[in-house]
Amino acid sequence: MAKTGEIAAFALGEKKTAMVNLPAQFVTSSTADMKGQKYSDLVDYADNSEKTSDLNNESMNDLIDLKEQFSKPGYANRNSAVTETHPIFGSDKLNYDNHDISVLRKDLDQAQKNGNNIHELAFSIKGDWLVKNNLYDPETRMIDQNKLKHAEQEVAKTLINKGFNLPLGEDENDVVWFGVIHQDTDHLNMHLWFAKKSQETRSEMVKQEGKYKGQPIGVIPLEVIEQAKRQFRKQLMSSQELKRHQEILKGVGGFKQEIIETAPENLLNDRHTKAIKQIYDALPQEMKGRWQVGNAHLTARKGKMAKANQLTNQLLDDLFAKELKPEYEGFKSLTQEYDVINIEDQGVMHKGQHKWSENKEDELRKRLANQLYKHLAQIEDTSLNDIDQQMSELLSHVKQSDKGNNADKTKIIASPQEKNLAPKSPANNVKQNSKHIGDQMSVRGGSFNKISRLWRQDIRAETNAERQFLRNQKKVEQEKAQEEYESQISRGM
Repeated sequence: MAKTGEIAAFALGEKKTAMVNLPAQFVTSSTADMKGQKYSDLVDYADNSEKTSDLNNESMNDLIDLKEQFSKPGYANRNSAVTETHPIFGSDKLNYDNHDISVLRKDLDQAQKNGNNIHELAFSIKGDWLVKNNLYDPETRMIDQNKLKHAEQEVAKTLINKGFNLPLGEDENDVVWFGVIHQDTDHLNMHLWFAKKSQETRSEMVKQEGKYKGQPIGVIPLEVIEQAKRQFRKQLMSSQELKRHQEILKGVGGFKQEIIETAPENLLNDRHTKAIKQIYDALPQEMKGRWQVGNAHLTARKGKMAKANQLTNQLLDDLFAKELKPEYEGFKSLTQEYDVINIEDQGVMHKGQHKWSENKEDELRKRLANQLYKHLAQIEDTSLNDIDQQMSELLSHVKQSDKGNNADKTKIIASPQEKNLAPKSPANNVKQNSKHIGDQMSVRGGSFNKISRLWRQDIRAETNAERQFLRNQKKVEQEKAQEEYESQISRGM
């Protein structure tokens, strides 16, 4: 990030990684006191004669160390970085006038006097991301500053209430915070400063040992900062960009559900009889009823479940290469497309980190493996020698029922680009075969038709539970949106 010498002259055409960053820092009151610095020096009163203009507010990592900011009086609302006469904003107003600044300065002095840290976080946003989400017009240099400020108002609540062991303030008036938009570098920077006003006495909020024992905790956990970044991006995302994200996620969910629903029938064919028998043989009988992949990867070489997991992974490879090839390729294609979005938002993955697509595939394989193990546990030890016979007889019944239906069973193989993103219903012949399987051949101690029937019942139950959860989530989101709308109306915003 570099100074441009101009206002809102953001760089464009940069590499599309980490489009929105959020570095965090804090200064203790003792450090500021020792250097003769005051928290209130960060803000100054507005001097109308020196401001540039209010006109570039329209709807549509070279960060200075916080300690150095105190040596630049009025750093937050310095003329060279802002365009509004009253650029400072807070929880209740988008533009603080001189009276508001006076109250703000007194609150900051109180926070420092009571020994509290001052925290600063700064959203650094690339110009291309602003353009893509209709927040910046590079030709007119117009910025939707109000929309940016509204987003930061919401993020401030998350950081203040969830960034520590307890909410930072002991009541809603116990925290002082303010923000400002700076436009004098090649990336837009949105600063946020906050501090607790009253003296911190809660044991959960102060260091209990070490060099800084008794001082307020200063570090905000990385997971909270990442949550704030996600919240900020989502609030500012254009409707078109949000829709693109939703369509990809919907497509991934559709392919995943299709694979899960059709896996039982596609595993019950003569190609997989031997593989399933080998998996059963490899399962540790002393753990029967507790067969799970657990936290291990299916390819892990250690553990009592290792051999069975590896064989199951090979079975799934075969299934995805043949019977479920189009569904699996569609699933892979869309998850990798979402990887690109994540890299734009978060940056390139660090060594050891897994991509979103890798995590989703791991989840899918573990779910299928655990379902298989759960239902293989229905077979009693005494019927182990009957597995080959059960499979042979079962497959014989399946083939006989299929003879008259071959004309209806043709499977259309489409590329991931050609397939509909929404999940399709299982084909009629699968339903007919499933019914036929369920009516056939009860063998002592358990049978593969029983496994298939129970597996499908579990899938239906899981699907219904997921749909109910999504309905409830949607209802909660609608109620929250209505509350926010009514709150804005009541404030006259």
